[in-house]
Amino acid sequence: MEIKKLDYEKYKGVRYSCNIKSDYYLDIKRTIKGFDLEFIKSENTIEKVLSDDMLSDWLDNPISYGAFIDNELVGFVEGFKEDWNNRFRITNICVFDNYKRRSGLGKSLLDKILIDAKASNARMVVLETQSYNYNAIKFYQKNGFEIIGFDLYAYSNESFNEKNIRVEMGIKI
Repeated sequence: MEIKKLDYEKYKGVRYSCNIKSDYYLDIKRTIKGFDLEFIKSENTIEKVLSDDMLSDWLDNPISYGAFIDNELVGFVEGFKEDWNNRFRITNICVFDNYKRRSGLGKSLLDKILIDAKASNARMVVLETQSYNYNAIKFYQKNGFEIIGFDLYAYSNESFNEKNIRVEMGIKI
């Protein structure tokens, strides 16, 4: 496996998708004092397909790396520095379905972009995931990230009921 910086012009707008499967979700319950967070085993396996474009127009001076095996792109990470609050935002990290997850590829991509985040003199790194993406949440926690917030209705007015809550995670650098 080789991690290489991606050519912006070649990869900008390239469509990708990742399949998410999870037997757990992060349950967020309202309480009188705020919220309680707890991982709950789902009655059925949660399956979602996330699709997006690489290096979207809204990214400000993005940095992106790809993981290649035999010259085939098998995963990527992208991010940029948010100057307004001096944070580095990882906007996408994906290991494609044709490559085995939990093989260290995601960690290698994360480690590579964290080098750029630190070099940018940002005060912290932040990213977004979803409450149903148990494996991603655990992966980020294993790598030092913590839950720093959430948005119950980021994706739709039914997000809360669908267990599709935006979860913000971050790590101080």
